[in-house]
Amino acid sequence: MSENVIDVINLSKTFETGTRALRDVSLQVPKGQMVAMIGLSGSGKSTLMRHLNGLTSPTSGDVWVLGTHINTASKKQLREARRHIGFIFQQFGLVGRITAIENVLSGSLGSLFGPRFGVGSYPLRHRKSALEHLDRVGMADYAFQRADTLSGGQMQRVAIARSLMQQPAVMLADEPVASLDPESSAQVMEILLRVAKEEALTVLVTLHQVELALGWAERIIGLRDGEVVLDDAPKKIGKKKVMEVYQRVAPADVDVDEIAQESIRALEAMKNAN
Repeated sequence: MSENVIDVINLSKTFETGTRALRDVSLQVPKGQMVAMIGLSGSGKSTLMRHLNGLTSPTSGDVWVLGTHINTASKKQLREARRHIGFIFQQFGLVGRITAIENVLSGSLGSLFGPRFGVGSYPLRHRKSALEHLDRVGMADYAFQRADTLSGGQMQRVAIARSLMQQPAVMLADEPVASLDPESSAQVMEILLRVAKEEALTVLVTLHQVELALGWAERIIGLRDGEVVLDDAPKKIGKKKVMEVYQRVAPADVDVDEIAQESIRALEAMKNAN
């Protein structure tokens, strides 16, 4: 085992149907790095994410997260590891009929004994922490509003605050902006990058939007047909490398480099404005 927070070694996954989702994938992620995984639908991004928190078992290879060998961990060891692994879903995963703050408080259930019913059933320190996390993501004013009355972008920010209640060391975000408009997507990515820096979190986010990956991530990993075909810093990624990931989508005469640079300039302008 290495000292990396995430260490994937020769990971392969073949489903019972015969579909080979991952092919000899190896990657290491150090503490505090924000990594974006890009690729077409079916490229293996979500399958890889599910291996990192033990929702899927590998056909072969090894997965280490926070010092735990995920694919051989006992149920108790896996529960302990998951307490330190936050997960953000594409569809938010909030309970619509309860308030934003109660959804956030539910992120602390792993550290409490017994069920909780209502905000008042949580310890005072947890309630204060939940409000602080909502404030960090710009949602303090909506703390006592029902989750199902919030917009998509607001829901995702509440979901981030809920994940922070776990005090995670690793945060996994599977297509967190897929259903959001461009402005909300940029806001969510900015929050993820900011909390990663503030908390020294290791963040791994899967994306379809290349411009968001180039604009916000410190490192980009590209998957195609279950294999890693790209692993580099955004500043070093040009047309050829992007085309290797999306070669079945982008026509050869499209200047991906120029599109990427325009996106980066727009995102930089948004960051500076904030």
